[in-house]
Amino acid sequence: MKVGSDTIHEAAIEDIQEALRLKEVTAQQVVTLFLERIEAFNKSGPAVQAVITTNAEALQQARELDLYYEKNGSFKGPLHGIPFLIKDQAETEGIVTTFGSSGFQNYVPKKDAVVIQKLKKAGAIILAKTNLCDFAAGWFSFSSMQGHTKNPYDVKRDAGGSSAGTAAGVASGMAPVGIGEDTGGSLRLPASFNHLYTIRVTTGLISRTGFSPLVHFQDTPGPMAATVKDIAKTLDVIAGFDPEDKFTVTAGLSRDIGTYEESLADASLEGKRFGILREVFGKSEHASPVNELIDDKIELLKTNGASIIEDVHIPDLENFLASTSLYEAQSKKDITTFLQNRPDAPLHSFQEVYDKQAFHPLNDLFHIIAGGPEEPSVSGGYFEKRQAQEAFRQEILHLMEVHELDALLFPDVQIPPPSYEELEKETWSCLTFPTNTVIASQSSLPAVSVPAGFTKDGLPVGMELLGRPLQEKQLLQLAYAYEKAAPKRQYPLLELYEKQTE
Repeated sequence: MKVGSDTIHEAAIEDIQEALRLKEVTAQQVVTLFLERIEAFNKSGPAVQAVITTNAEALQQARELDLYYEKNGSFKGPLHGIPFLIKDQAETEGIVTTFGSSGFQNYVPKKDAVVIQKLKKAGAIILAKTNLCDFAAGWFSFSSMQGHTKNPYDVKRDAGGSSAGTAAGVASGMAPVGIGEDTGGSLRLPASFNHLYTIRVTTGLISRTGFSPLVHFQDTPGPMAATVKDIAKTLDVIAGFDPEDKFTVTAGLSRDIGTYEESLADASLEGKRFGILREVFGKSEHASPVNELIDDKIELLKTNGASIIEDVHIPDLENFLASTSLYEAQSKKDITTFLQNRPDAPLHSFQEVYDKQAFHPLNDLFHIIAGGPEEPSVSGGYFEKRQAQEAFRQEILHLMEVHELDALLFPDVQIPPPSYEELEKETWSCLTFPTNTVIASQSSLPAVSVPAGFTKDGLPVGMELLGRPLQEKQLLQLAYAYEKAAPKRQYPLLELYEKQTE
């Protein structure tokens, strides 16, 4: 692809780097083009409201990379010259980091999150920080810092939470790749609503140092992009052990880090076995268009040589989902501990944030967390719930072994992206929203989300493939083989936004 002003929004990493290599474009020009696109569509035009803050040093960092390439004749690293959108949950040195909360609109960290350090070392450019619901606590995009993030495929619809800004920004072509974070589904849910690929890794494969927590034993950052290859290339850079994050001993058990992208060459659907978890396909009228699209993609998998196993069932699933939910018990302590370790932060506990009402009023999970204990262990049934997560994981893995599955398959969310009218009427709450993403989150298992297509109303739908611990390589191979077989990606036509707002 020729990288220029009319194609930059569709450019993948390899397109940009090939143009840089051939000196058809400079990193400075690439950054300029993406900044112009942010200017045109973030607060203007359709006003997607994906970006909170652009990096004032982005152009200078691009110039330095251009000088490096001119002097050395080689790239600084595997992500040389690639602009990234970063969920404003990750601390960035010298750049305002709000965590989505109006109480932190002037907070500037003195140190980068470990993921940001790794991106910079690989030659990536931190282009902008993106919107999220306050402290990543919710399924929707409402933020006290920047209102709501619109879905670029229908600006009357939600972009999904909590990594709303990253998903809507990448889908809008404001950068080729973005970093989000997933506790209960905050990568996969917005990816499904924005026609993107993403991966929730096995908890501990990627460092969480410098990311505000929600439930520390479920939290994990991750990449979002329009292609699986860009996901794999980014994961090769950001995965790995971090001495500051003890959970990343998990990364030390993986032998695949650094090989995710190259392993895609072996991707195939032939002979792969997918278990269809029908019990989490929605049954409401809103679910019908989602189910139709998922069934269509199941047929696509069959056509490409996959085996479909329909008789799979997680025993007592509904009870497992309830008994493994620990947001109310855990999140207050985790957020408070994080803030107390930051002397320069304007607020130093969850309770301070809550008392100052530095969160969006429609963020109902904040009220639930506020009612939770200061110390999780005093919460009734806390240790039983922690034990239930392990039992849940074992039940899922047992199911996969019995049926010799490569992945479990189901919709990310049982309904299409909701409208803001529905959300403002509080049709859905954090406890009633029919997302299936909590299955992987509350069992700490890896899962990829792939685009399943569009409803008749043009709304994106996502499909989840859940795998075994540390099988990110296999999941990415499945996603890549699927991507090659699926219809070509459709980008939102933001230039025609007037038609969406009439």
